[in-house]
Amino acid sequence: MFPENTGHRPAERAVTIHPAPIVPVPAAPVVPVQPGGVPSVTSIVLPDGRVITGYAIDHNRPEPVTAKPLVSRTAVNIALGGIGFAAVCGGLVLLTTFIAALAALVQQLIILAAVIFGGFIAIQVFAATGQSKGSTTVNIHKAVIKRNHFHG
Repeated sequence: MFPENTGHRPAERAVTIHPAPIVPVPAAPVVPVQPGGVPSVTSIVLPDGRVITGYAIDHNRPEPVTAKPLVSRTAVNIALGGIGFAAVCGGLVLLTTFIAALAALVQQLIILAAVIFGGFIAIQVFAATGQSKGSTTVNIHKAVIKRNHFHG
């Protein structure tokens, strides 16, 4: 516990004391306080015959107990939590219904666009205007007549 290189015990060490002047602390003024009323003296006789006399102490009376509510706060909080959970679940059900309806709408719009675009392409392909480029229009009646008549 003590350093081993010292040859003496701690009580034999030299101690220097620097005396400091003691300054008296001024005492607080004493203010006499008159009691509100003189307490009554009460005497109690113990079973062995001794008498104990003293002042009666007026104990602090606890606050009157307020009436408890019919339902505890914990039960109310649990019920409110259940209502909130049910509301969230109902909202999620409505959300999934909304998402399904939105998906059906998008699918119908895609089908409508395909029908309109397909009809436009069909009109372009099957148009019998004769003005389409790169095609040959043959008048069969004139070709038959030319074949049977030899013009020399």
